[in-house]
Amino acid sequence: MSVFKKLATSVALAGAMLGSPAFAQDDVRIALVVKALGIGFFEAAAEGAEEAAAELGNVEIIYTGPTDTTAEGQIEVINALIAQQVDAIAISANDTDALVPALQRAMQRGITVISWDSGVAPEGRQLHLNPSSNPLIGNMIIKLAADHLPDGGEVALLSATTTSTNQNIWIEEMMAVMGDYPEIEVVATVYGDDLADKSYREATGLMQSYPDLDAIIAPTSVGIVAAAQAVVDAGKVGEVNVTGLGLPSEMAGAIESGASQSFAIWNPIDLGYSATMLAYELSQNGVEATPGAEIPMGRMGALTLDENNEGAMADPFVYDASNIEQFKSIF
Repeated sequence: MSVFKKLATSVALAGAMLGSPAFAQDDVRIALVVKALGIGFFEAAAEGAEEAAAELGNVEIIYTGPTDTTAEGQIEVINALIAQQVDAIAISANDTDALVPALQRAMQRGITVISWDSGVAPEGRQLHLNPSSNPLIGNMIIKLAADHLPDGGEVALLSATTTSTNQNIWIEEMMAVMGDYPEIEVVATVYGDDLADKSYREATGLMQSYPDLDAIIAPTSVGIVAAAQAVVDAGKVGEVNVTGLGLPSEMAGAIESGASQSFAIWNPIDLGYSATMLAYELSQNGVEATPGAEIPMGRMGALTLDENNEGAMADPFVYDASNIEQFKSIF
């Protein structure tokens, strides 16, 4: 049976596990809560969490999340996990602030809470694991577009939701360095809610509204795939370059078709692995998340926390035609 069939994949299943003998009494139960189920990026992160669990030896991973990218759905998941009295919650948030009360209730009951990928406000978690440095990501996503626009041009942003913490920060960081790219104009920002069909429609709408559009930047693994398909279907390969953040396994076809010249991502397997290691250190080894602390992350080294109890895992890596074959079967 695959790891995903064995893991909890819905609030209903999570609730049904209350009191179940499926977990050994002495196992440390760490819940990896994602923005929504069925997204390849998060499924790869779950693989990393399972790797960390196997390395630690006494950890059970509960992989769960809502069926759509809403704060309300994640709050239901959190409440179910509180009822189960899990040891730790590691969450990629759909909303910075809306999850805080539920996560505070979890911490009041002795549950370790960290956020990863997409952050929670500081009062709702003990630390946040950024996949990379936010300024580096912001600069990277515009640089990926600019590298193929030597004479400048029009670009548009296709993001996740209006409340997605990480995408909003990355876009802010991108806008902060636009002075370095004076010939490039950002003509619009639209939101696909991390839904493939809506992202596809938004990308199609961008090309219709801006006939001179040169690039679509999607800082989301769902949006970038949908935008690339929209470019292919519109017959605009070679006219509109799709770039941003995506998974090699999902973007290989876009690279091969020419809809995307390049994109970037950190390894989500490493991200899930690191989040699990951090949750374990805080919940089991008496490690405290304080500014300046260096917290072990197994094979990923150590996370150094800043004044907001945040830290960066690694720099983003660029994928293009020169290396996509090497990575597309990995994640």
